[in-house]
Amino acid sequence: MTQPMNNSSAPRSNRRDFMKTSMLGAVGAAALGGLSLARGAHAAGSDVIRIGLIGCGGRGPGAALNAMNVDRGLRLVAMTDIFADKVKSRRAMLKQQKPDQVQVDDAHCFSGLDGYRHVIESAEVVLIACAAKYHCYYLHAAVKAGKHVFVEKPHAIDPVGVRQIAAACALAKQKNLSVMSGLQSRYQPSYRETIKRIHDGAIGDIVSMQETWLRGPYGLNKRNPKLTEVEFQFSNQYHFSWLSGDDVPQTLTHNLDRSLWAMKGKTPVRAQGMGGRSASFGEVYGNVFDHHSVVYEYANGVKLYALCRTQNGCYEDNSSVYLGTKGRCDLTRGQITGENPWHYQGHGDASPYDLEHAALFGAIRSGKPVNAGEYMVPGTLVTILGQLACYSGRELTWEQVAKSQFGYLPHPEDVRLDMEAPVKPDAQGNYPVPMPGITEFKI
Repeated sequence: MTQPMNNSSAPRSNRRDFMKTSMLGAVGAAALGGLSLARGAHAAGSDVIRIGLIGCGGRGPGAALNAMNVDRGLRLVAMTDIFADKVKSRRAMLKQQKPDQVQVDDAHCFSGLDGYRHVIESAEVVLIACAAKYHCYYLHAAVKAGKHVFVEKPHAIDPVGVRQIAAACALAKQKNLSVMSGLQSRYQPSYRETIKRIHDGAIGDIVSMQETWLRGPYGLNKRNPKLTEVEFQFSNQYHFSWLSGDDVPQTLTHNLDRSLWAMKGKTPVRAQGMGGRSASFGEVYGNVFDHHSVVYEYANGVKLYALCRTQNGCYEDNSSVYLGTKGRCDLTRGQITGENPWHYQGHGDASPYDLEHAALFGAIRSGKPVNAGEYMVPGTLVTILGQLACYSGRELTWEQVAKSQFGYLPHPEDVRLDMEAPVKPDAQGNYPVPMPGITEFKI
């Protein structure tokens, strides 16, 4: 999800007091696991932590702001993006909002496909929020280099990428490094309290779930004739499956992560789905579907119904609803009805986008690493299972997709901005969209 970049700045108070207030005041120490905020406990042994940003679209700078909101000791020292103009413009925006914390000189503004290497070299903590294809690749490179990482969703877009994030998270544990996921629902105070009540039996045994996210399309950028075909597709990354993985991984990843959370980490055993393109035509829409419906099934017969759509002028909804033997939970409203009625009464909660960074940097400073791999890996694979079921028109099993060698080509390390694009438009400017039951997917 693209979170708007905000204009909030931390008050100029003692930084240790500020960190305690920002990290723990909104939800309490218990809600965030009683994070220790020991001063100078990170690897560099000083009060300053150098952070670097990979990806300067909307979410990347937003993540950098979230991090700097919760820890005044952070210094943004390096940035990169495919496009150099984005780096410079986002640096100026961030500098205006966080003048003391943004310390990116011209020599540390990188662009192109190799800039990530320089950011990793320059920083202690790497924030990754670029084209989703690269999330797993850059995560592994950063951990291998001994850096803590925040990585946005989706963490991978194909089964090959899921195995890479699993390997990266395992390596991070060996190296005592922190890995934080951009699945910020895990740090939403109302969700945390509501899920706890589900786990305590408030709605009994879950019998069915519905996850819905219906919205308009993310940014649509008209073609700049100065760009190569591959550069144009990067400028519209959300609308090309080889870069984004399409909308089940891109959008429903948050919702499906909530369902796995409610099910205490249990994953479905199979899925079947349908989807296609009904109203979004023209080159800016790339080759992704504009609607999906997926039905997941658990071993005990529980069904999870997942719906997403990216069309303007249509009904919009973002909801997570769970039915149990004793009641019904509307997670997004923090409400339970039935035998144990309850409604979340919190107000003025801190942003979960801030709180996930509070947990990350609190862990780094305390010397007690946090590792989100336990939900990053299955939460990503469940989205890919659903997406491939929609693309292929087949029922697919969890095991089948988990072991699959399917990967969107070209591999990240083989991409060149001047290469022949993996998908091309026809004379009318429309790109070929997968046809369930016809387009072959070797899964």
